[in-house]
Amino acid sequence: MSPLRIATFNLLHGQPLAADGSPLPYPAEAADPLQEAIAALDPDVLALQEVDRHQQRSGLTDQSAVAAKAMGAADWRFAAALHGRPAPVAGWLRDPAVTGLQVYGPDDLDTATDRPSYGTALLTRLPVHHWRARRFAPAPFGLPLRVAGRRGLTPVPDEPRAALAAVLEGEQGPFTVVATHLSFVPGWNMAQLAGIRRWIADLPRPYLVLGDFNLVGPVPRTVLGGATALDRAPASRRRIRELRAARHARGAGPAVPGARRRRGREPGAQLQGWHDLARTPTYPSHRPTVQFDHVLAVGVPRTAVGTVAAPRVGVSDHRPLLVEVDL
Repeated sequence: MSPLRIATFNLLHGQPLAADGSPLPYPAEAADPLQEAIAALDPDVLALQEVDRHQQRSGLTDQSAVAAKAMGAADWRFAAALHGRPAPVAGWLRDPAVTGLQVYGPDDLDTATDRPSYGTALLTRLPVHHWRARRFAPAPFGLPLRVAGRRGLTPVPDEPRAALAAVLEGEQGPFTVVATHLSFVPGWNMAQLAGIRRWIADLPRPYLVLGDFNLVGPVPRTVLGGATALDRAPASRRRIRELRAARHARGAGPAVPGARRRRGREPGAQLQGWHDLARTPTYPSHRPTVQFDHVLAVGVPRTAVGTVAAPRVGVSDHRPLLVEVDL
């Protein structure tokens, strides 16, 4: 069995960067640096954030399609969190004709070329059983942030975010992968992550959640674990009542309190063991010091995790995060 190469990469719309992290002009073939970066990663499953579709700044490229071709993806989806054009400092000039979430795939390569958009993508070489997508509203306020090519801090408004989920067929059976890009506003991003856990509760495990979370350290896995416990607790209480009723129906009588808790408790009510498959800095790409980009999993044994890498590539202020996993 060959391990799967699972990767997440915040593209910064495919922006080429110099060795010191400063922006470089796009080449004549604007898609070339991105294509080279994705081909070098050689992923089986790839989550992308800050993806452009038909934007002037990135050469009118459909970056999801470019990445799909570079990795030989059998299927992919691009979730446009917004349609419009970037505006310095102001964020985005929205296209009033397109509101809400729009999802594009291989059948849409030549459609809506007059509707530039921006969002999140999920690409895979594996068979896909099911796709779903959702959009998160922006936080009502932004934050001062460091922006590539600008000195100091720049006030940046928050923007809508998107998530994509796919049920894939691995060598050991189906599993669920989520690609997302969360808000940079503290607390708002944690609520989005908890919402993702509830959103995929009916899909098959194992789960892998990939993306730029704008969260560091143990916070993402703690949020996901807490959301799991909350999701499962009502079902667990119902199960406990059912077990007690069945015991009394058999004439077993009430058990001692301690024994009743042990017999009635469902493992699902406890934290489900979400863990990071990779712990390594990914930002900024020229000198990484923090990890905003994560591959989190539940139902994946730690022994199934192989090589982990965050290689330097020619685009973006983030490094891609690559993990080999037996699934």
